Amino acid sequence: MVKSFGYLSPNKFEKAIQMNIQAIRGATTCLNNSSEAIELAVEELINELIKRNELNSDQVISVTFSVTSDLNACFPAAIARKQSGWESVALLDCQQMYVEGDLPYCVRILALAKLSDDQYPQHTYLREAISLRPDRSS
Repeated sequence: MVKSFGYLSPNKFEKAIQMNIQAIRGATTCLNNSSEAIELAVEELINELIKRNELNSDQVISVTFSVTSDLNACFPAAIARKQSGWESVALLDCQQMYVEGDLPYCVRILALAKLSDDQYPQHTYLREAISLRPDRSS
């Protein structure tokens, strides 16, 4: 017998346990610090992440974007918010900590998504960001 856990009824708790929530990582680079360059890079990254992971918008729970300190022309989350069906997706922007020698004009992404049991996260590294994780780039 499943007990109620706080605000979750037994049925909702069982469904929550059955969900396969996975973290999907990725990154890309922008050509420069302009709204147009950031928008192009973020749209490309999101579209590729969705394609590689065969995601529907209702599977995406949240997305955190971090950008290097040389990117401040616009918010990546504002670009992602335009994605069809992402009205309920929690989006957050933050600045990546500065480390000397870091990849310039870089946008990183951490997406939480509900995947089926036979699905494994396909991490998405594009452009110059492939050098960050060659082991996770395809």
